[in-house]
Amino acid sequence: MTADRWAQVVRHQLGIGRLLPLGDARDGAWIAERAAEEVLRRAAWDAPGVRLGMLRIAVADTADTAEPAVPAPPSALPPGPMRVTAEFGATASQPLPATATLLRETLATAAEQRLGLTVTEVDLRVTGLLDEGEEGPAERTPGSPELPVAAQAKGSDEARAAAAALGVPGVLHLTGTLGHPVHIELLFPEGAALPHRHVRLELAVGSDRRTRDVAREVRTMVRRTLSDHPTVAVVVSAIG
Repeated sequence: MTADRWAQVVRHQLGIGRLLPLGDARDGAWIAERAAEEVLRRAAWDAPGVRLGMLRIAVADTADTAEPAVPAPPSALPPGPMRVTAEFGATASQPLPATATLLRETLATAAEQRLGLTVTEVDLRVTGLLDEGEEGPAERTPGSPELPVAAQAKGSDEARAAAAALGVPGVLHLTGTLGHPVHIELLFPEGAALPHRHVRLELAVGSDRRTRDVAREVRTMVRRTLSDHPTVAVVVSAIG
């Protein structure tokens, strides 16, 4: 089984969804769709008279994507503007267009300010009218289980990279949904005179800092920590 196919199987089994780009091509960070969805759903709870249903996040326009500055995780979506698509029910306490406008602004603001996702479109569809008192969070699917994180050999570059990441404010712990939490490989880019190493880290972050800012700092710290200053990609699989 190829690496790409294996990653697809793992994500399907654990339900973390697609890997969405955080920021632009220079940021080198991705977030699991399930983690991003949870944050947007929590934000939607504050919209009065609304119950959110299906919610998906995808690339808005495949023609408006870019090649990431660092190697992307297997099957990750390319950096570019994102589209949020959601269904919702609402009460008649205010006109539906006004409710939709508020919900659209709420989701777009949460995506940018809490996560750092570049959302340019929010498509909403009303699925029904609610009685007063029915609004609020819909039943939520349980979060994805986290696989055990393998211990890194003391003194190894994996251990040094892990320690550097864990020292960044906002990082809760490393995760292993896609495999090893710290994955180091040697790459041979076409046309390059010499190979270079690439590090991919998978982690969970807190909700007190914007996710993209934490990922940026992790990349900087890990790159500085390792003597050959490898390229670094970050995958956020959970937000606490």
